[in-house]
Amino acid sequence: MRGWAAALRAAASGPGLALGGFRERFDFGGRDVASWFPGHMAKGLRQMRASLRRADCLIEVRDARIPLSGCNPMLQEALGVRPHILVLNKMDLADPRQQPTVLEHLKQQGCSHVVFTDCQRDGNIKKIIPLAAKLLGDSPRYHRAESTEYNILVIGVPNVGKSSLINSLRRLHLKKGKATAVGGEPGVTKAVLTRIQVCEKPLMYLVDTPGVLPPKLGDVETGMKLALCGAIRDHLVGEDVMADYLLYTLNKQQQFRYVQHYGLARACNTIEPVLKCVALARGRTQKVKVLTGTGNVNVTTLDYPAAAYEFLRDFRAGRLGRVTLD
Repeated sequence: MRGWAAALRAAASGPGLALGGFRERFDFGGRDVASWFPGHMAKGLRQMRASLRRADCLIEVRDARIPLSGCNPMLQEALGVRPHILVLNKMDLADPRQQPTVLEHLKQQGCSHVVFTDCQRDGNIKKIIPLAAKLLGDSPRYHRAESTEYNILVIGVPNVGKSSLINSLRRLHLKKGKATAVGGEPGVTKAVLTRIQVCEKPLMYLVDTPGVLPPKLGDVETGMKLALCGAIRDHLVGEDVMADYLLYTLNKQQQFRYVQHYGLARACNTIEPVLKCVALARGRTQKVKVLTGTGNVNVTTLDYPAAAYEFLRDFRAGRLGRVTLD
């Protein structure tokens, strides 16, 4: 346990401190999260490429907290000249003050049809089908000109809410229940599903696809942002370094709600005091055997890895404020 805490202190100390006491840069310690590309993702990418031939339009879903880092360049290559709607989901968790800046960046990248959504509420989701119908009406058909139905492929990295979006659209336009499984872990949708009807007039079908990461991420920081938003499984990156990077980001953006949330005396530059407070408040402890002169003794210690997971979970639930990581 001492070794774990010492590693955190080492990562958070040394050069790179700002004048205000917060780190100006984050030391990733030589970590590399750029190679996580499971077999089912490679298979999913092949299936998506095959499905593209029958797609009239693409709806790309990204997490609104990572509107730039949440892009898969391989999916961008697949867009071609087809109509493309970018849905920035989970807007209720992202910083609304960043929306104009995000839209400007996306416009420079050629994304002109952007819809912010929150699948827990129907508000902006109502805009998606009419926008798709308009774009399709203005565009040439890509297959079977005599057909009166539209096929829309839903793409994106893992855990951005693609299945939730499809279920919301079905509920809105067809008054139907869930058509596809929803999960909070990356990789729940492991195969391209059959077409799912979401609208009667016009007759419109969506195809859910597995979340796919690029085989190699551009840099470690992009991978860390994806991991914080649940696109990469926590244990592959390490809850400890993820929690520390999250704290670094919150301080950098002057998002200090965590101070009040955990009852801290002040903002912290290192993660250890935060996790200590979380562990004490949530009762995250564990029994550890200690060898003494009189034999083995069970000692109760704070469970820092469990506290790190709690810290991440609070962020993902929006309890530490609305934060845009990009």
